[in-house]
Amino acid sequence: MKLLLIYCKRFGYTPTVKTVESGNDFCMPAEYENVQVAFIHVEQADIEKDKEAEKKLIKNLKWVCGKNQVNKIILHSFAHLSESKADPEFTMLFFNRIEERMKNAGYEVHQTPFGYFLDLQVDAPGFSLARVFKDI
Repeated sequence: MKLLLIYCKRFGYTPTVKTVESGNDFCMPAEYENVQVAFIHVEQADIEKDKEAEKKLIKNLKWVCGKNQVNKIILHSFAHLSESKADPEFTMLFFNRIEERMKNAGYEVHQTPFGYFLDLQVDAPGFSLARVFKDI
C-alpha cells in the first residue's frame, strides 16, 4: 500500500468521469476545511495481508491526524502511486472498513466518490508534516 497524506486548509472535489462500473451512480461535489486527506493506493499484495494492511493504515492515519491536530479525514482511492493494483471490489470494501474503524475511534471520516476522476481543489500549507508519503 502506498499513502500520500496531505493536510489541507481546504479540500474540494467535483466528480467528472466515472471509471469503475461498480462505483456510485450519483455523486455530488463536496468541500471540506481543516482536513487530513489520505490518497491511498491499495496494491495486489494488500489482499493477501488484508488485516495487517488495515492495521498499518489505521495506525498511520491516526498518527498523521495527531501530528496535524485534526479530527477530520478524507479517504481518497488514488491508484497512481504503484503499478500493482488491488481489484476495485476489494478496495471499496477495504475503504469502507477503514472508514468504520476510524469513525469508531472518534474521527469524522468521508470518502471521495469511488471510481471517478475528480476535479480537485487543494489548499495545502507548506510545513513539515503537511505532506507525508508512506510505503506500508
